[in-house]
Amino acid sequence: MRLFPDASILDIDLGTKKVEKRTLPGETYRQYPGGSILGLYLLMKEMDPKVDPLSPDNMLIFSVSALTGLPISGISRMVVTTKSPLTGTIGDSQAGGFFPVHMKGNGYDSIVIRGKADSPVYIYIDGDDIQIRDASNIWGKVTGDAEEAIRADLGEKNVEIAQIGPGGENLVNYACIINMCNRANGRNGTGAVMGSKNLKAIVVKKKNGQKAYDAQDFKELSGSVKTKLENNPSVAGLGKYGTAGDVESFSDEGFLPTNNWTKGHFPEGAKSTTGETMYNTILKERDTCFACAVRCKRVVEVPGLVDPLYGGPEYETAATFGSYCGVSSLEAVCLANQLCNMYGLDTISCGATIAFAMECYEKGLITKEDTDGIELEFGNADVLAPLIEKIAKREGFGELLALGSKIASEKIGNGAQDLFMGVKGQEFPAHMPQYKPAVGMVYAVNPFGADHQSSEHDPFLVMPADSQERINVAKIGMVKGYDNPFEIDDEKVRFAFDSQCYFSMLDSLCLCQFVWGPSWELYGPSELVNLCRSGIGWDTSVFELMRIGERRINMMRRFNAMAGFTKADDKLPKRMFEPMPAGPSEGVQLDEKKFNEALELYYAYAGWDSETGNPTDTILRKLSLGWLLKQ
Repeated sequence: MRLFPDASILDIDLGTKKVEKRTLPGETYRQYPGGSILGLYLLMKEMDPKVDPLSPDNMLIFSVSALTGLPISGISRMVVTTKSPLTGTIGDSQAGGFFPVHMKGNGYDSIVIRGKADSPVYIYIDGDDIQIRDASNIWGKVTGDAEEAIRADLGEKNVEIAQIGPGGENLVNYACIINMCNRANGRNGTGAVMGSKNLKAIVVKKKNGQKAYDAQDFKELSGSVKTKLENNPSVAGLGKYGTAGDVESFSDEGFLPTNNWTKGHFPEGAKSTTGETMYNTILKERDTCFACAVRCKRVVEVPGLVDPLYGGPEYETAATFGSYCGVSSLEAVCLANQLCNMYGLDTISCGATIAFAMECYEKGLITKEDTDGIELEFGNADVLAPLIEKIAKREGFGELLALGSKIASEKIGNGAQDLFMGVKGQEFPAHMPQYKPAVGMVYAVNPFGADHQSSEHDPFLVMPADSQERINVAKIGMVKGYDNPFEIDDEKVRFAFDSQCYFSMLDSLCLCQFVWGPSWELYGPSELVNLCRSGIGWDTSVFELMRIGERRINMMRRFNAMAGFTKADDKLPKRMFEPMPAGPSEGVQLDEKKFNEALELYYAYAGWDSETGNPTDTILRKLSLGWLLKQ
């Protein structure tokens, strides 16, 4: 085995225009081997967690991993780390596509952005050639037009572009960063931070990926993907129908969030907005990320309405603009997805905030006078497009909704706070804690707000024995079987914490969870260890990898503690503890007493302080994070 490689850091101060290239020694990089944990390490070494998220003092860090660029499925991911303007917590956001491999190909594991440019700029990277270029004529353009303008300005088509749209320029709290015009670093408002720095885009010249350390073993691992796909109907179905393939089945079970989470059944619209209907009607093609055989990305087209350049909706988008809002029109959902990708808005927070406003409207907390004359009833598909544009431009009623539904609820008052469906200011994704209590626990404790991709989901505990065995290899295994996913007990708490550590590790290695997860996905934990060895010569173990995931979670909680957060912020909305109305899930609710007891056990299991819910000095030292005690 060879020594762990050094990390290459590109550090750019937009205020002073200073560009610095530096390295992180391999022995340190191995503890923080990329993605989320590398960004956290760089940020927490230098930045005060109390900074204003939209001030020049906030850092914006793009990171890939030591594995990025290897030619195998599920490996082209990128993480953006910053302080979130939506939540005030640590901000963390992942995206796929081709930008990550070309960022790595240019020789950089992280790009650190500091300060604020005097006027709009974009950054062009071609190996050692780093240019900070004027973007005054590109500022204000939607993503598709901006990509064309940047390529014309450079006289170069052979580039990948990560950029913000007008939503980021106008500092919408849930603005995101878009590459390929359809891959989003969504959640947490990373695009607003980028906009606050007057940075329109980062552009990288296309370069080759990296070669495997052990070519023969790596070829055997990567070459098995065809057989794995043939033998894995879950992943094959994901590729065929996309993540939106679950919309109708979730509704039939009674756990598709509908009308701002007031019910879980959407019989009038689930079938029309599900992935199978999309596949049979408007799907133009299946897109993919670098070297990935799954091809789960949607590309849809509705002539004269929806442009395939902007991809197609994922499950969360189909739900937040569909069932959340009571909208049954697939075309309206696809147009909403397109507009969010054009303007650079997170589809989950945007759709959920509109759904929140609809419930406020129907309850009389806001009126047509407040909404610029828009009738915000559930089911009114015609309001989606104009509202998205108002939000992106922060015009009229859009100014309020651009803040996110938590802050908007506080401004509306009169009980509107109870209609906010989220945690720490971040809106819920479309997976219901009443059905998935372990996911609900992770929603509550997750450092950057409610997130569905931060742990394995409860139903996988009732999967076949081969999936259970894979979980056992990852040390996430259960000591007993489960007959249903609704149960809350001690083992469910352990499952929530351990699977969160596993997924945290995946976000640090920049691996796709649909390919490299612990249970139903293509490759399992043992093959992940093989990937590290054959790919880059890293002689590792599941234990070391899980420790990386746990280290990341504790770093995030430590950041939040320094910013003033405690366990008091780990709360689900009270609606989760109320019986669900008529439908397949009638009467189902989270048991509040059991749930709160489970949270207390989670803190104990994590080794966190029982009063604050934050990492103790002991757990930080155990995870080689003693240096944080001096921050």
